[in-house]
Formats: sequence, C-alpha cells, structure tokens
Amino acid sequence: MKPGIPATALLLAAGLLVGTTCQAGGLPAFPLVIENGRFHPEVVEVPAGKRFKLVITNKGPGPEEFESRKLRKEKVLAPGVTRSVVFAPLKPGEYRFFGEFHPDTAQGRIVAR
Repeated sequence: MKPGIPATALLLAAGLLVGTTCQAGGLPAFPLVIENGRFHPEVVEVPAGKRFKLVITNKGPGPEEFESRKLRKEKVLAPGVTRSVVFAPLKPGEYRFFGEFHPDTAQGRIVAR
C-alpha cells in the first residue's frame, strides 16, 4: 500500500460521519396520522421561529388531504401513504388545517410556541 492511502481513507470516513451527523440533526419532525376521517393528534405543538416538518400518514381506506389555507399548504395522500411537508418558521399562534375529503371531522391545528 502507498503511505497516503490510510490517511485518505480516514479523511473520507470522517467526512462521511460528519455528513451523517448533519442529516441526523435535521429538521424536527412531528407525526400526524389520518384515520377514519380524523387527524391524530388534533393539535400539533411546534417550536415557534424554527423550520419543521410534519410526517403525515394516511391509515384510512380512502384518500385524504392535509390542507391549511393560512399556511398555504396542501397535500393529498392515497391510502397507506406517508409524506412529509416542510414548514417555514412560524410566528407564535394557532394555524388550522383540515382534510378536504372529511371536512366535518378531519380538523386540526398547529400551535407554535
């Protein structure tokens, strides 16, 4: 072996570890499940002033939509599908969302504190 190869391998390994650490320290994620025409939990508390993502899973037998007019977000999910929605930092307050396929029961809110 050439003398420089082990050092290069160590530097490459160190770079991979740093990259993994950055990915692990990514956006805070909050789970949201749609089932039987309802969101669980109905209230999602998030940190104000920080980016975050909702990880939405549709466990229902049919399609459902996550929609928030105030936040200008909309995501349709087929049954059994999980999708993430990334949000810009929110000011403290409440932000309502709903499911368009079950508007009477699929209601929720994001509370930024």
